[in-house]
Amino acid sequence: MTHGLTDSLSRLIRRVRPGGAKGAGDGFDRRLLAPMMLGSVLNPVNSSIISVSLVPIGAAFGAPPSRTAWLISALYLATSIGQPVVGRLIDLYGPRRLFLAGTALTGVAGVVGMLSPGLGVLIASRVLLGFGTCAGYPAAMYLIRSEARRTGQESPAGVLTALAVATQTIAVVGPSLGGLLIGIGGWRATLAVNIPLAAAGLFLGARRIPATPPARRKADRHPVGDLDLPGMGLFAAGLVCLLLFLMNPGGGDWYLLVLALAAAGGFTWRELRARLPFIDIRVLGGNLPLLATYARALLSYVVSYAFLYGYTQWTQQGRGLSPSQSGLVLLPLFATAIVVSTLTGRRQAIRGKLLVGAVGQIVACALLLLLHDDSPLWMLLAVVFVLGIPQGLNNLALQNAVFHQADAGRMGSSAGLLRTFGYLGAIVASAANGAFFGERADTGGLHHLAVFMLAVSVLFLVVTVADRSLRRGTPPRTDPEIPRTTEKDQP
Repeated sequence: MTHGLTDSLSRLIRRVRPGGAKGAGDGFDRRLLAPMMLGSVLNPVNSSIISVSLVPIGAAFGAPPSRTAWLISALYLATSIGQPVVGRLIDLYGPRRLFLAGTALTGVAGVVGMLSPGLGVLIASRVLLGFGTCAGYPAAMYLIRSEARRTGQESPAGVLTALAVATQTIAVVGPSLGGLLIGIGGWRATLAVNIPLAAAGLFLGARRIPATPPARRKADRHPVGDLDLPGMGLFAAGLVCLLLFLMNPGGGDWYLLVLALAAAGGFTWRELRARLPFIDIRVLGGNLPLLATYARALLSYVVSYAFLYGYTQWTQQGRGLSPSQSGLVLLPLFATAIVVSTLTGRRQAIRGKLLVGAVGQIVACALLLLLHDDSPLWMLLAVVFVLGIPQGLNNLALQNAVFHQADAGRMGSSAGLLRTFGYLGAIVASAANGAFFGERADTGGLHHLAVFMLAVSVLFLVVTVADRSLRRGTPPRTDPEIPRTTEKDQP
């Protein structure tokens, strides 16, 4: 499956980028595609495949949706913290070793999850999985930017499109794959799938991701003592408190919010004084377009994952479909998103994609209000088809925006922060599912969830319309010049 997906995406790159397939000397090094794609999809496949596993897992351990929601939140809690941290390490030390270490941890998490005797151990395996899948996406964005500098191509649109297509393909096909695996080997098979994926990632990463050249290692050497460990610790502490609060905002744990604010204050104070800050607040604070992109990522993920988890659970408990049937219902989402991304990948205009995506989300959320326990199958498929349009547009536009807006020297951590904000949205979506469904994913809960999603979609549209930087077309880089490399510059 991995090689077939890579071949398809290679053909996409040849269509989108004039000049066809080129060697490493005069175009993007296509040998990097396989590890980049595989590393980037490890987190989305585990984010989406669990959606059809929640009901069987709950039945196996006697846990309601409010408890199985922690299987979602545990992954995002670990990933939200780990993505920018690992991304910063990739910026400093290169992608190879971190990619391999993360992929190996993913395989370990698969073994632990497959053998879990109870819900607590299963949640712990999801935490391991979150940390293990942190390196793939920042490493891919780092490699894309490195290749852009090496080749002098300012915007490798074909590669960025292929990365977005791979990510959302796996994210959407995950439920269908999960339903198939559950039918074959039960819900444990959805955890065991990480073992062969990790093995493939280790093989491809070791074979194809280049080691940092000795000359560059010497020039860019950063001792461990230069790491902003206090900043990373305060960032992690604040995010943990915030996410735990968001998981149960009505539970009376207001002290968590106070602790999160205190950690945020300490983090800001530290970063303004650190010699090599974990997150350069001065640069980030002066880059309002990038901050707006992060805000849109949060809102977009709230809608996408509230639908992915909420709708999938409702089709099983409210509509009465089996896990396999529920996964198959989401296939039009996969097909539509792929077609939309492929057709629009050539176009650099980000604002148009986001506006159409916002309207598509609003329409899809409104259609959810028309569904009932006896709704015909074609109505279920129609909702999925409509949501596939923003699914194909928003992810591509957000990723391209970060590529153009982020500082080149912090591409890994900036890409990690994009995922962090997205997973904050996924945490909010998970909390909303638990709040609106309670003990059972019924139609009344689905309609309340749809109203919540509709409000978030309208806010996404408002933020996009109000962002003046998008009206100039492709956002300007914070590093406006990407010098064309000469022989002495190349590693």
